[in-house]
Parts: sequence; C-alpha cells; structure tokens
Amino acid sequence: MPIYEYRCPECSIFEVISPMSAASDQQPCPTCGGAARRKMSAPNLSKAGSSAFQLIDSSERSASEPAVVSGALPSRSKRKSQPYTTNPLHSKLPRP
Repeated sequence: MPIYEYRCPECSIFEVISPMSAASDQQPCPTCGGAARRKMSAPNLSKAGSSAFQLIDSSERSASEPAVVSGALPSRSKRKSQPYTTNPLHSKLPRP
C-alpha cells in the first residue's frame, strides 16, 4: 500500500498508509486533530541498498569513468572449449 504524506499547519508532517482508493485530500492530524492537507512528494521507487540499484549505478558510472585495467590480457587458446552447463535438463537436448 502507498504511503501518503500530510502537512498540518499547526504541527508537522505525518504519514498515513492507506489504499489508493481510500486516499483523501485531507486527514485529521494525530497530534492536534486539525485538518491536514495531503502533500505532494516524490515516490519511493527503489531502495538505495538493493543490488539492482548498485548494478544500475555502476553501469551508468562506467560510461563516464571506465575502470582501469592493469596487467596483461588473457591469452587466447587455439582450441575453443565447449561451454559446460550443470543444468540436468540440458542433457536431454539433442547433441550435434
């Protein structure tokens, strides 16, 4: 359920969790009981600590600040190795 912010003119800002269909423009203030109007605020779309957010942030950063590679490039072997899978369902697939 979404979190709505309301601002009381006498007190402060408070939050109310309610379904979208039940969200009203005014709520009674829990402190003084006065009418508080709903505040327009930015939605909370992602958590800053999530791994998906870190991946997006690192990929955006790599466009302007690429990681510096030190050391030699890996050697290329003449023989191509076949990719190995551990999925048991892949053993049922036809082989060339």
